[in-house]
Amino acid sequence: MTWQAQRLPNDHPPVNSGSIGVLLVNLGTPDAPDPGSVKRYLKQFLSDPRVIEIPAIAWQPILRGIILNTRPQKSAAAYSKIWTDRGSPLADITASQAEAIAAEMGGESGVDIVVDYAMRYGQPSIEKRLGELTEKGCDRILIAPMYPQYCAATTATVFDEVARVMGQMRWQPALRFLPPYHDDNLYLEALADDLTRQVRGLDFDPEVMLLSFHGMPMRTLAKGDPYHCHCHKSARLLRERLVQRPEFADVRFETTFQSRFGPAQWLEPATDDTLIAEGEKGTKRLVVAAPGFAADCVETLEELALEGRDEFIEAGGENYAVLDCLNVSSSGVQMLEKMIRRELSGWI
Repeated sequence: MTWQAQRLPNDHPPVNSGSIGVLLVNLGTPDAPDPGSVKRYLKQFLSDPRVIEIPAIAWQPILRGIILNTRPQKSAAAYSKIWTDRGSPLADITASQAEAIAAEMGGESGVDIVVDYAMRYGQPSIEKRLGELTEKGCDRILIAPMYPQYCAATTATVFDEVARVMGQMRWQPALRFLPPYHDDNLYLEALADDLTRQVRGLDFDPEVMLLSFHGMPMRTLAKGDPYHCHCHKSARLLRERLVQRPEFADVRFETTFQSRFGPAQWLEPATDDTLIAEGEKGTKRLVVAAPGFAADCVETLEELALEGRDEFIEAGGENYAVLDCLNVSSSGVQMLEKMIRRELSGWI
């Protein structure tokens, strides 16, 4: 058959190609702060074998018979305290991060760059967003998990889901992944600058700063997950930068882990226990930063800011503040933009 005989017919639909996609991925959120929505979200989240490393035959009866019939009510109450007219703070902030980065990168080197966001659990899903990016002609896509510290229960689940979706595609885009950035100078400087700015705005001088990271079961460390080490390295490198600044000259730093769940032993020291212990031993002025979270969410806005305040004050503390995550601060957006540009090297 000649080349002329193989030419496409005149009514062949146009094919979009040549664009670059950037997909920010965060953990997820229910669609609404009600028990039904939270139950759907928790069912998906807690059914991931990366998140709960218990054989499904043993775990699923517990999940479906006990947890999904008790926890959604409590979690919905927590979400309702932080929900806004724009919906979930986590989804709203992540969407705003994508918008801010898109504005900064528009028209880069004449290449069409499409920046969007997805949630690993809940909506908008990774599957939905990858489909939309490919429809827009993105044949090269950078996946950016918004987790500074690598953890199998967070970072690896993004890889898993992307691989599942790609396995259903006939025409697959080329992929890159933003690596964990727990010790990246861009991340550490952005944190140091933004935390300094926020501490300057407080009406008290803190004695103690807790660097609170999301907890994980202790067995993950024994199995070789680097998360615990990444958190401590981030905390050490951040502390080294902060103590050089006058706002932190007399501040004592502590690294803690929050959000324990279930009866297993978790990484220690626990944030809630530490807040109580600090109040009981006479600490009066304390601030908390959550450098492992790229955007504020229920764990920072409710667990730390509301529950944590009550625990510290009831134990004898007087002044308490939880500092914002990087969110869409100028430091945070510039950090993400620079890291993304670096990872797109050769494509733009």
